Amino acid sequence: MLQRLLRPLVSWLPASWSRAKALLPALALAGGLLALGPVGCAPGEDGGEAHSPGTGLGIALDALDKTIKPGDDFYAYANGAWMRAATIPADKSSTGAFRMADEATQKQLGRLVDDIVKGDAAPDSDPGRIRTFYTTYVDTRAIDAAGLAPARPDLDRIAAIADRTVLSRVLGEQVRADVDPLNATDWQTENLLGLFVTQSLSGSAVMPYVLQGGLGMPGRDYYLSPDPRMAAIRDKYRAYLARFLGDAGFADAAGMAGRIYALEAKIAAAHASLVQSNDFRQGASEWTQADFARKAPGIDWAAFLAGAGLARQDRFVAYHATAIPRLAALVASEPLPAWKDWLAFHQLNAHADVLPSRLDADHFAFYEGVLNGTAVPTPRAKRGIEALNAALGDALGKLYVEQYFPASAKAEIEGMVGAIKQAFAARIEALDWMAEPTRAEALAKISAIAVGVGYPDRWTDYSALTVVPGQAYANAVAAEKLHLAQQLAKLGQPLDRREWWMNPQTVNAVNLPVQNALNFPAAILQRPFFDAGADPAFNYGAIGAVIGHEISHSFDDNGAAFDAGGRLRNWWTPADLARFTRNGHALALQYDSYAPFPGLHVNGKQTLGENIADLAGLAAAYDAYRASLKGKEPPVIDGFTGDQRFFIAFAQGWATKMREEALRGRIVRDGHAPGQYRALTVRNIDAWYRAFDVQPGDRLYLAPEERVRIW
Repeated sequence: MLQRLLRPLVSWLPASWSRAKALLPALALAGGLLALGPVGCAPGEDGGEAHSPGTGLGIALDALDKTIKPGDDFYAYANGAWMRAATIPADKSSTGAFRMADEATQKQLGRLVDDIVKGDAAPDSDPGRIRTFYTTYVDTRAIDAAGLAPARPDLDRIAAIADRTVLSRVLGEQVRADVDPLNATDWQTENLLGLFVTQSLSGSAVMPYVLQGGLGMPGRDYYLSPDPRMAAIRDKYRAYLARFLGDAGFADAAGMAGRIYALEAKIAAAHASLVQSNDFRQGASEWTQADFARKAPGIDWAAFLAGAGLARQDRFVAYHATAIPRLAALVASEPLPAWKDWLAFHQLNAHADVLPSRLDADHFAFYEGVLNGTAVPTPRAKRGIEALNAALGDALGKLYVEQYFPASAKAEIEGMVGAIKQAFAARIEALDWMAEPTRAEALAKISAIAVGVGYPDRWTDYSALTVVPGQAYANAVAAEKLHLAQQLAKLGQPLDRREWWMNPQTVNAVNLPVQNALNFPAAILQRPFFDAGADPAFNYGAIGAVIGHEISHSFDDNGAAFDAGGRLRNWWTPADLARFTRNGHALALQYDSYAPFPGLHVNGKQTLGENIADLAGLAAAYDAYRASLKGKEPPVIDGFTGDQRFFIAFAQGWATKMREEALRGRIVRDGHAPGQYRALTVRNIDAWYRAFDVQPGDRLYLAPEERVRIW
């Protein structure tokens, strides 16, 4: 569900599926560097001589493969040489353009953290909390020496469950605020039920959304698919359960593993599918506390909500309204010992990085080795920064933007956002098929979009977070609980349309439909997406397409169901909605035809929202680029016209090289198509045909009437 309520540019299977809050926050395409120019530098900083403003080529000539006709495979034309030369680091599952920007950000954050560790900040200050959290996290000797003692109170609490009422309360106590948009592809939480706090889909109030959860693998298909590859993963997961529990010291590890897997298989069968979860209209159910007791018997809801800190909350969005009753029924029907085994495993599995190394190694072997094909773990020092980003992200982000994000970059991007919004509005005004009432609503929505660039207006307050030296497990749990408390504090308050959902040091961007807002974090505003020294063709094709993508999410297959105030409301005439739906179906069929492996196709319906945003966003960015030229033709630089540079910059932004395991998993579970297919969005843009003289007979050629036009 978060994949829709938080619409990031990219998503990925994290380094630890079960530790979504302890992630590398910046990157969807984890891996080695993409050689597209100076890495993450302001002009003149660590990147050699700066370009003169606005005159640099921007695109990477050494990434091109000019032996390939652009009209046959534009992705390979733009990235073919890079694809041959790029290697995926042993500790990553993929590499690409996003990795380039992230690597620069990680180096900057590493310098910041090193300075903080060497400093003398007060322990109760944000730098002091950063120092203590980080040094404790990377001290694996102390973590190993402590063994499972730090988790013992939680394990004892689970072991003491004597009846369904206590079980319900503990299930509630396990709830966390699952609001990390970087894990948006994984809308289900490892806890039985997840929580997300924002305005209800009706716009009536800020409410808690209740989500399906409870799985140790990334989604229901991993348990239910008849695909032999999925069956093999299931076997390896069962083996992982037994090995992990044995290394945790449980006497009946094999028996526990069997009971846990059997329970999770039933939980998976209770789940809504990804396509169903991505349909807002199916998730608009609002329930009272009494509705939970009446519609979903099996859980003692009074005990559950008290455990979750929601005893006084009467209204909820039951987003997975079909799955919640089935999950509640399992609480009543499945043996209490199985639930206790399941709870104990997930408590340890979710925190394996702050428990003894043998558990962390087991965890890596399955979640990164089996699921992603990754050979070696990320170094602990880098993982420490990942953990900081999750626990104290804004505290670190504030220091990051002070040092690495100039005011000039913020101002330039804000100007581009305004220009692309204006271009999108002009496209709406020019639609000959749209009725005036629908057009007026669409224009009101585009005008009302709230845009945040770089960093939030208000920083998160961490003064209530106590970070204790030598207590890595306790620090991680305390950060989770503080985050939950901060989210629950929003209940009963007006919606904050300026609320941010990403750290500034995140290489990503996000659309927030219920807020009608966009966030563009500082860390994506660098190469290969933005370069103040490059000419407008590069910047509009790279970061401009990103900006257009996020603006367009407000008008994708689900975003278009929300009005200017973030309410789920049909503002379309029947004829306009039918035309819009028909065009979307044509785009879905286009993506259905892409297959990275024999028998494994992209799911055009599952990825439709992202594909609409790519198409509409690229079109608006192109219009804004041409408008920025004020009627003049851009110069030819190194033999490339302005339009050619624009489209190459777009395609090079999707440079991606993935391990087979990771790519297969992405096709199954992700709402985003792989990068090599996102780059082919160009085949629906008339200007691309003119720029590269694409003709009938070229493999990517579409006749004008076959090109999908949505906005």
